[in-house]
Amino acid sequence: MTAQAIKSTKASFQFLHTDNFFLKEINLAVHPGECVLICGKSGSGKTTFSRLLNGLVPNYIEGELTGEVKTYNLSAGKTSIKDYVQVVGSVFQNPKTQHFTANTSSELALPLENIGMAPEKINKKVTETAQKFHIEHLLDRDIFSLSGGEKQQIAMASATVLDPQVLVLDEVSSNLDQEAISCLQENIKQKKADGTTIILTEHRLAWTLNFVDRYVLFNSGQVIKEWTNAEFRALSNNKLADLGLRATDLSSKKQAIEKKKQIHQDFKNDYLLHTENLTIGYKKTTVQTNLGIGLDPNKIIGITGKNGVGKTTLANTLTGLLKPLGGKILWQEKLISAKELRKKSFLVMQNTNYQLFSDSVNEEVSLNAKHPEWKEKVLEQLNLTALAKRHPMSLSDGQKQRVAIASALLSGKKLLIFDEPTSGLDYTNMQRFGTLLRMLKQTDVIIAIITHDVELAADWCDEIIPLKQ
Repeated sequence: MTAQAIKSTKASFQFLHTDNFFLKEINLAVHPGECVLICGKSGSGKTTFSRLLNGLVPNYIEGELTGEVKTYNLSAGKTSIKDYVQVVGSVFQNPKTQHFTANTSSELALPLENIGMAPEKINKKVTETAQKFHIEHLLDRDIFSLSGGEKQQIAMASATVLDPQVLVLDEVSSNLDQEAISCLQENIKQKKADGTTIILTEHRLAWTLNFVDRYVLFNSGQVIKEWTNAEFRALSNNKLADLGLRATDLSSKKQAIEKKKQIHQDFKNDYLLHTENLTIGYKKTTVQTNLGIGLDPNKIIGITGKNGVGKTTLANTLTGLLKPLGGKILWQEKLISAKELRKKSFLVMQNTNYQLFSDSVNEEVSLNAKHPEWKEKVLEQLNLTALAKRHPMSLSDGQKQRVAIASALLSGKKLLIFDEPTSGLDYTNMQRFGTLLRMLKQTDVIIAIITHDVELAADWCDEIIPLKQ
């Protein structure tokens, strides 16, 4: 067995058509069976480094690599991507970018088919994998009908179906509810016990304390600090915040969330926007029935619930992207059509790639902006000023998210719904986002946030609507 599963020696990487190296002399060694978590602010190089480990950089994502990055005997930039397939399993922050079929069972079977496994063995392996991940209920389903969290669970199962020696997991908890995170935690522990080497990039840190061996801090494309598990556990929430990292002790935040769930129970009829006996879903598929919720300005309203419960479907319905299957949506006590809702609302989607259209951040946030005079302040508050001339699609997922948020804030719409807006955000940028929301809630805008993020819900939401199965 090789002494190191992963060995990065003075690795620097510069993207094609850019002036400076993005990663700078990364030195990192990971032993077989070790679990290492790479943390740091959005855009610090975590995802780019992870793509050196699975061969995507520089083979697929082009640029100049100096130094060396070896994953077992595979060398980034020298080894073909196909040689990584059985050695490295990857889960990307946006699972939609790695689905190749329309059916969930076919998705799990595809890697096995690609290596020529016999059909009867494939069926057995797919069933076993689904059982391990507790996703039997997701088998033989249309992938496009799944929630973001459910897609992430399918991507995780698919990445492990070949039993790779290394797992590279990029923000895999970002769209998952607490129950799914608990399952993920147990599966990672099992993979680690089996000897799999695991690399995670994460902003949400509390769930990782029981299995990560080392924490590595990236900043501006460099490794600036490492901690053992014991050293990292000893860091207070305040110290982590100073480093731009999320909290590891969430006990008080979970208590705060429970209190905020009680506030919305006394339903009244004079909300600016409210629903009566609302049924939501897609065509003939009903997701939720008999929904009665109310939304008002001057508060930040969180919408929570398990993966697949219908949170995104509700957001799409309230913003006019989907028509209700039944019931009513009322604005100032009057029925409002899907067309009128689209005029009044702005939805920041879970996958922001769907709503970035311009050639620069500046152009993107100015597109249809009703308040262009706010632009400089919003860009500064969301830490986007230095990225104003960059193409939105060249940004990290967390940075793209902040661009979409900026567009929403400048739009002048009366209803703003954010679907998992902090899934790719570090502590510092989450605080910046929260500060803008608090400024915005002084106006007559309705603000609703769909979230699994305990810190966001506890620290920034005024009340929480829990959707139940």
